[in-house]
Amino acid sequence: MGDVLQAIDNAIVTYNEYVGGQLLLILLIPTGIYFAFKFKFLHITKIGHAIDVIKGKFDKKDDEGDINHFRALTTALSATVGTGNIVGVALAIYFGGPGAIFWMWVTGFLGMILKFTECTLSMKYRVVHSDGSVSGGPMYYMEHGLKQKLGKFAKVLALIFAGATVLCSLGTGNMAQSNSMSDVLNANYNFPVWASGLVITTFVLLVIVGGIKRIATVTSKLVPIMAVLYFLSALGVIAVSYQAIPEAFAMIFTDAFTGTAATGGFIGSAFIITLRYGVARGLFSNEAGQGSAAIAHAAAKTKHPVREGLVASVGPLVDTLIICTLTALVIIVSGAWDSGIKGVGMTVKGFGTGLEAIGIGFITRHIVAVGLILFAFSTIISWSYYGSRAVEYLFGKKSILPYNYVYGLFVFLGSIWGIDLVWHFVDMVITFMTIPNLIALLLLGSVVQAEKDKYFAHLKTLKKPKL
Repeated sequence: MGDVLQAIDNAIVTYNEYVGGQLLLILLIPTGIYFAFKFKFLHITKIGHAIDVIKGKFDKKDDEGDINHFRALTTALSATVGTGNIVGVALAIYFGGPGAIFWMWVTGFLGMILKFTECTLSMKYRVVHSDGSVSGGPMYYMEHGLKQKLGKFAKVLALIFAGATVLCSLGTGNMAQSNSMSDVLNANYNFPVWASGLVITTFVLLVIVGGIKRIATVTSKLVPIMAVLYFLSALGVIAVSYQAIPEAFAMIFTDAFTGTAATGGFIGSAFIITLRYGVARGLFSNEAGQGSAAIAHAAAKTKHPVREGLVASVGPLVDTLIICTLTALVIIVSGAWDSGIKGVGMTVKGFGTGLEAIGIGFITRHIVAVGLILFAFSTIISWSYYGSRAVEYLFGKKSILPYNYVYGLFVFLGSIWGIDLVWHFVDMVITFMTIPNLIALLLLGSVVQAEKDKYFAHLKTLKKPKL
């Protein structure tokens, strides 16, 4: 069995090195740059309006949809704010050096406009069912939006994306998360990985059978709690080593273009490796361009696609530009980045070094463990919704319940498999979603432009004084 898994891992690594990873570099950043200029950086200039929408200023109870803007955002955030922020950052630095963080930032910044684009399209082409519930996502804007341009191939592209979403739900949103949870529970508390897997699987199944409304209820409470807990802990560590902050930023910017020489236990990297791992981990962190968040945002109560697109654009700002940066600074200023420790252990060491300096190092493992478990659990339950929408698109509503049980099985498998195979699988299936989605976004850019112009013209009419 071990030889078979090793052969599978080798094949996946080859694909990631020479096919998927290269296509991502060619498509992701250039597409983000294109839309940033096409829409005049509205993900920055209109961020105030986006926050007003999130706060409920424009909420209307009679609008079609399942959840309000805030819950749509927290559901999408709970799927992205996960192990990518704790383990993913550490792995990016382990393989690509501190410079990989710069490319995570680039991916996050451009990811804001990509999220705007894909979520606007998802809202425009979503389907409202007879019971008032909605389904949306890239498979719907591929099938309906691209029909005139691609003919029958539009449906084929949608089916490919939906199939890839099912695979990705089992990898990105499932195994990577349960693997990290069982790893941290084993390392910190000596829990057997199989026992952790059984417990995690049981809790996941109890939540996901309730559908999007129960998922949104849980995540709207978990996301703020876990974000505040992690945010305050990271700030405490960074504050202790504040003198090292300028050097940390200098290292990130310099190594982004030169790569990093091997030091201590750190493996060292060339520029292209730094770039590739930064983009890959950035994409895993915020999923912008992947199309997954568009499935959650399609459930929002609104009749204005651009309004939800602007809400979605805030996601990468919170996820990558804020939370991932905090993790990176903890790891770098503490000196943990070249310790040679792989995965969550690097983050634990970073927090431990900082918190020991103020006499509370004994709580380090608990902070990281609790933060990781909350992050990962919310990601697992949110991704179950993405996968169920894709399964419904492919096979109908009756397929959702069987999918939930298969999903639970993969939670358990992720808990007991080795970290390398899980993360290599994650990198592979992400490309299966992202590449067709980016192609669809480029083909439908003019539709988003028209929706944008229509929405802001509508806003101007609201601001005119009544005579």
